[in-house]
Amino acid sequence: MNNYIVGGAAIIIIILLVMAAPGKYDNFAQCLTNSGVKMYGTYWCGHCKEQKDMFGKSWDKIIYVECSLPNAAGQTQQCIDSEIFAYPTWELGNGERITGAITFEELSLRTGCLIVTES
Repeated sequence: MNNYIVGGAAIIIIILLVMAAPGKYDNFAQCLTNSGVKMYGTYWCGHCKEQKDMFGKSWDKIIYVECSLPNAAGQTQQCIDSEIFAYPTWELGNGERITGAITFEELSLRTGCLIVTES
């Protein structure tokens, strides 16, 4: 019985450590956020999903604005007011907008944020 408890506790600790590990692009994503970058997108947009997947666990450091109402029943008022017409739309800290999927290299070039990976 004690072996099961110790083994179970060890598994839980390993899971927690893996979940708490930093994302590969945390520094890059945090720099983007610190420089005022945000992405407007929708849950049903394939290119938006690609952008999120590029960041992996580091996506939670990006400012993301969901523009779709449930069941794709229209656009949120925030996105209407922000005049978002395509997804994804990246808005840079200087107000410049880029529509469509973009690479890390382009984000880095336009923001000055270095693409540093965590190991």
